[in-house]
Amino acid sequence: MEAGHSPKSMSFVLLLSFCFFFASVRSVPSLIGVHPLDEKYYSSEVIKCKDGSRSFTIDRLNDDFCDCVDGTDEPGTSACARGKFYCRNMGSTPRFLFSSRVNDHICDCCDGSDEYDGNIFCPNTCVMGGNAAYKNSYYISTSRDVDVINRKVKEEITKEDLFHRLIGLKLVIILQVALTCFAVLIWANRCRAKSKRRRHR
Repeated sequence: MEAGHSPKSMSFVLLLSFCFFFASVRSVPSLIGVHPLDEKYYSSEVIKCKDGSRSFTIDRLNDDFCDCVDGTDEPGTSACARGKFYCRNMGSTPRFLFSSRVNDHICDCCDGSDEYDGNIFCPNTCVMGGNAAYKNSYYISTSRDVDVINRKVKEEITKEDLFHRLIGLKLVIILQVALTCFAVLIWANRCRAKSKRRRHR
């Protein structure tokens, strides 16, 4: 069997792939731009706009077309002028920002969740105190309603939020250790292969 294709290295590659898959599943919320406490609100087949004006079906959620004047149906896109996008910012402070900031090629959330269309790469800087870099960004911070929302967001950081933050940190550490082990394993296999060749000479 060739170096680099041993059962140990193959199982390690599979484990590493699983870790990357698990990390990607955890890092992308199922309801983009939605506050965790609103997830039940969006779980039914027919959802009423929060202003009570009309209803929309679940397949029209985040479809980039504004059905509700208040932006209830488009929390994760910039389709509604009055929409609000929720940054989870695991490892830092969660917050709301205007939906017009979604996919505008500017990293507003420290977790990069507001730029998910792939046109720009936003590194996750939340764990490193990333919010400090975004204090001058265009966050909602003027009206009384928004002050109330921000106050509620701070009050609603629950044990579950803390748990998710710890999971995120743990995944980062696991991936770093896994990549280091993988690099060491490849290096060790190459060294073994070289020593075998020398012996056969």
